[in-house]
Amino acid sequence: MQDPLKLQLCDIQGRLFELSLREGFASEGFIKTFMGSRCAADYDADYDRLQWMGEEYIMSELIEECGGKLVPGEQYSRDEMYWIGYTYRYWHFLTGESSKKILSQAPVRIMKQGYAGFHTEDVSMAIEDLKQLAESRKPPRTRHGPSLNN
Repeated sequence: MQDPLKLQLCDIQGRLFELSLREGFASEGFIKTFMGSRCAADYDADYDRLQWMGEEYIMSELIEECGGKLVPGEQYSRDEMYWIGYTYRYWHFLTGESSKKILSQAPVRIMKQGYAGFHTEDVSMAIEDLKQLAESRKPPRTRHGPSLNN
């Protein structure tokens, strides 16, 4: 992806995730709360004023929407938080998937564990690897209907 405006939105989301550290929020809880929020859904839209308001404004909107869910706790490193935020937003632009769907494919703990190996890859390659990892975690499909052996 070479679109400078979309890359700027990825950067804003990365900085939003970093800002959660300064706010004292537990990283895993913050990420889950944001990715499932109305704020994230608005950020997924083709255009929403929220996208260009900056990370401080987005944070204030998120606190207004979900304040009780944002609590202190274990925090990830600044680099991990930026990468996770940036990568989730890039994923949205790459696939058009919603923040909720992306989170279901690449849960926070997978992103945290994958950071060491994936953060040095091209973002689109890291997303491809994360999608493959999600596929491998799915339970096998079962066949429904009559047996083909009859």
